Amino acid sequence: MNNSNELLDDKRYNKLIVVLSIVIPVVVAVLFGVKIEAELPIFLPPIYASINAITALVLVLAFIAIQNKKIKLHERLMKFAIILSVLFLVMYVAYHMTSDSTKFGGEGAIAYVYYFILITHILLSIAVIPFVLITYVRAITNNIEKHKKIAKITFPLWLYVAITGVVVYIMISPYY
Repeated sequence: MNNSNELLDDKRYNKLIVVLSIVIPVVVAVLFGVKIEAELPIFLPPIYASINAITALVLVLAFIAIQNKKIKLHERLMKFAIILSVLFLVMYVAYHMTSDSTKFGGEGAIAYVYYFILITHILLSIAVIPFVLITYVRAITNNIEKHKKIAKITFPLWLYVAITGVVVYIMISPYY
């Protein structure tokens, strides 16, 4: 692909990436303020924590696949990771719209550890959105060299978010 085609592809998707990178966190924040008087038929936190764990595993498997030049497997795993992340987000929002937030009950140093992990998890879960979208667009537009460059940033960020989601759940689970 020549440079002018790459620029056209980048520009075509850039507006969508910017819009989604802003709209997703704003909608989630707004929905956090919406309370629905309904009880979900299942308790979602262990389910969406499991989805985070599976996402982390899928990301590692996708990394291994691409290291072994299994491009189609890598592509399928990455699409699956995106689907898992969307599923997580839907369940997370649904839970928080129907349930009160649980307060962490730990004290002392463990509380500082918990809040550090929680805050970095939340901030990076917002920051990773444009990285995932840009990385994905560069793959689907066959802009592989730029895809590889940003994937080196996206992968550890996304993996951190997935793993810390599980850690946050494990740390707060005694207080549900």
